[in-house]
Amino acid sequence: MKDKIMDRWSTYEPFHVVLGDKKVADIIITNHARSRWIDRVESEKTGFEDICAFLWDRLKKNQIQPYYKNEKDVYVVEDDLVMVAEFAVLDNEFDIAGNPLHKMIIVTFLGRMSEVIELRDLKSYYSWLRHSRRMTLIKNSRKRK
Repeated sequence: MKDKIMDRWSTYEPFHVVLGDKKVADIIITNHARSRWIDRVESEKTGFEDICAFLWDRLKKNQIQPYYKNEKDVYVVEDDLVMVAEFAVLDNEFDIAGNPLHKMIIVTFLGRMSEVIELRDLKSYYSWLRHSRRMTLIKNSRKRK
């Protein structure tokens, strides 16, 4: 996702943004993430370009942060929107110093913390989900016997 040319002749804006230890040069939205965007975030601007433009803008403004300090997969956008992202190295793309550039693959959007209170503590939320699924499986296995 290369940025626009600046006003001065023959100069470009930086085309990567640093996020933690990664240098993000491209954003990829999965179909699952797009469907979660429609369900949990916004129902009007739902195209891949709309979502990428939103995330790219927030990346440049440094408004995307890891959910936990040591967490590498879950990120918070504007201190509200929780998303899961993975990173992959771009082939044959390097910065000026020769370091590899990355693409950020958006796996899913979990929702907004302001709307879903459970997202404020993901560890307890996931443990609750695992417990409730396990209990559902136990109940279903009892019914089958």
